[in-house]
Order: sequence, then C-alpha cells, then structure tokens
Amino acid sequence: MNEILKNDLEQFSSILEEIQKDSISFLNAINEIPTSHRDQNTDSYQLKDNGLGASGALGFFNENFRKLMVSSAGPRYWGYVVGGVTPAALAGDWLTSVFDQNTQSTQGNGDISAILELQTIKLVTELVGLPDHFNGGFVSGATMSNFTCLGVARQWAGAHLGKDIARDGMSDEIIVLAATPHSSVVKSLSMLGFGSNNIVKIKTEQGRERIDLVDLEQKLIAYSGKSVILNCSGGTVNTVDFDNFRAITDLKKKYPFWMHVDAAFGAFAACSDNHLHLLNDWVNADSITIDCHKWMNVPYDSAIFLTRKEHQKFQIQTFQNSNAPYLGNPEDNFSYLNFLPENSRRFRALPAWFSLVAYGKNGFKWIVENSVHCATLLKTYLQNSAFLELSGSVHLNVVCFVLKDKNKTSEFLNILNTRGKVFMTPTVLDGKLCIRAAFVNFRTSKEDIDIAIQEMEEVLKML
Repeated sequence: MNEILKNDLEQFSSILEEIQKDSISFLNAINEIPTSHRDQNTDSYQLKDNGLGASGALGFFNENFRKLMVSSAGPRYWGYVVGGVTPAALAGDWLTSVFDQNTQSTQGNGDISAILELQTIKLVTELVGLPDHFNGGFVSGATMSNFTCLGVARQWAGAHLGKDIARDGMSDEIIVLAATPHSSVVKSLSMLGFGSNNIVKIKTEQGRERIDLVDLEQKLIAYSGKSVILNCSGGTVNTVDFDNFRAITDLKKKYPFWMHVDAAFGAFAACSDNHLHLLNDWVNADSITIDCHKWMNVPYDSAIFLTRKEHQKFQIQTFQNSNAPYLGNPEDNFSYLNFLPENSRRFRALPAWFSLVAYGKNGFKWIVENSVHCATLLKTYLQNSAFLELSGSVHLNVVCFVLKDKNKTSEFLNILNTRGKVFMTPTVLDGKLCIRAAFVNFRTSKEDIDIAIQEMEEVLKML
C-alpha cells in the first residue's frame, strides 16, 4: 500500500477528530461568517508526486480556502432559496459518506439503502399530506427532479400518440404549456429535446404569477388531438404564488393532459395548517418536484421526484438499462437503476430520513411558520420605510422590494452584499429589476431581521 495512504488509514481516528474540530468551529461561528467575499484570490496547488496526507491537505485548505467560505447555510443568506443544515441532517450526511452505498435495487444485493429510500419517500409524502399513490426517488436537485418527471411525461405523451419516444425519438405533436416555469423546467425541456423555445406560454391572472384558467382552457381546446403536458407552479420564485390546482383538476377531467407540479420549496407549505390550502387538490398531479435542500434544510444535493404509480411503466420505459442484461430485468423487481437518470448515485435519502425521524411533523411545521414570520417582519419594515417599497405580493416566504428611487436599486444591493452581513439577489418582476429575499433557513430569527434592517439603513445613508 502507498505509504501516505497507509499512514492515513492508521490515523483515521485522529483525522476524523481533526475534521470534527474544524467543523464545529465553523458551525459555531456561522452567524458571524461573511455572507459574501469579493476578493477570491488564492494560491492554487500544484499536483506533486507525493501527497500531503489528509492532515496536510486539511492544513493547506484551511490556510488558502476556508477563509473564503461563505455562510450560505447561515441565518442571513437570503439569496436564491438556500436552506440550512439541521444537526440531524448533518449526521445523516456524514454517515452517507461513511457507508458509501450506491443505492440501486431493493432485492438481491444485500443493500438496504434502496428500501430505506422508498421508506423515506413515503415519510416525505406523509409530511406534505400526499396519498400513497405516488412513488419516487432522490436526485440531485429540482433540475433533475423536473427532468425526471418531464421525461416520464414525455413517454406518456408519446404513448397517447402511439409512439415510444424513449426508443424512437421526439414528436412535434407533444405540446408543453406553462405560465411561469422555473428556469430548471426550461433547462429540463432543453435536455429532453423539446427545445427551450417551444414552451407555449399561458397568460397569468392580473397581478399574479399563477395560470389564467380561461387562457389555459382556450389553449387546451386549440391543441385538441395533440398530447399536452402542463407545468404548474407550487410556489413561484418571486411571489411564491400557487396555481389553482382544484380548477386545473376540473379541466383535467374534460381534457386529457399530464399535470406536473413544480413545488420545489412550496410543497412544504403543506406542513402548516395556515398554508395547507395553497396546495388543495395537488394530489391529482401526475408528477411532482420537491427540493429537500431548500425548506427541508438538508445538505446539498437533495431533491425528490414523485410520479403516480400507475405511470410506472412509462418510468421504466424512459430510464431502463435495456442493453445491460447483468443489471437484471426491470420487470422482475424494483430497481432505481431503471427508475431515474443516474446509475451511480449516493445514499441521498439518509439525511432526509434522519431529519424526518428526528423532528417529525411539528419540527417542520415550526420551520415553515418561522420562515413565514421572518418574511412578514421584513415586509412590515418595507411597508413603513420612507426609502424602500414592496414589489408584488408576499404570499409566503419570499419578499421582493425596490428603492423608491428605482435608479439606485442595483447600487444599493451591490453595497449591501459587499458588506457581508446579509445576502440577497436581484430578480425581475413584472419586467422591472428588484431585490429578492428568500426565507427558508431554520436558524433565521427576529434578531437576524433586525441586523439586516440595520445594514439596510446604513447602506441607504451611503447613497
């Protein structure tokens, strides 16, 4: 054995203790670690014949790179939709690497990870109130979840035209409808061969980001005779608006179409009795996207896809390893090898399983309601500000705003982020630039809102 590798193996315990000490140090200071670094210059490492060993590599990393790590898992990182990491989720994630399972089949190879993954999917559906007619698996994020769901939708749509899309290729008789699709949906359609420019846009309701039902029905009539896939929003990115799933379900009874719900973070609104109504009748979807590394607060990368069990044949037709006999017959036993895009995949379900078992329904209910409360505190401040104003509505946990002097909005955000106490991102709402703050981190509290407000007030004085 290589001498350095052998030494690391013999010193495994002390190496892990060193990593643990560094990890605790980082997490204990996460509230004070900057949310951004403008200067990211650092020395690179030139690969040598003999390595530094694990401790040496850690020392080099700490000296050159750790100082530039930002607190994206901290309480005042409000850019994008970035969750934190709960203690239980971190425990599960560490053990994921310790066990190093390639999660595949539920039978025949002595590995329990696929069985536990199916159990975790069931726990997630119970958490958000979905019935057991859904099956699913873990993928890297909302992009791959949307990709998987829309891949199965594509196969379903082809079958309605008498075509096997997975084997024979795309058909221009498949129509995709959407009102406010997330960029990951557009990217998925590009990868699936639909063409990102070929989405048929549906109008939105006046002053809202959700589907205009009159326009939707007109388009369903217009595309009668073609196979239609409808992308619905379970929480849009700017105002967290939800489509009217009850009315869409009624239309589904009149016109055959595949109903996909992108509920990447909005699905967790179902944890709260105050917001459960936003998801009325989403149970009638054919497929659903849910991101776990957002509001569920598990580490990157983690998301699930859900498809109705009645569509399993389309799932297998899309993702089966038909030219690899050694992987088994997909019709004989359930295997993730024939159920999603990846063949090699880590045990992503474990952090989510630990979280669900550790905190239960009430724990996630608190996370959701705390995030909404924090968004409400920021909303109230903006409503009373002499220099800032809201953009659009605040339906849940995302707040968009601008400076009343619109020309200074971009400069304000740049200065605010450079100071490193709070991080937000720019967005466009109704064609206008604004600032977006998303609340999903379990650590965020009123104290963090107060710190952010103080920072905003200081930046306003500088303009």
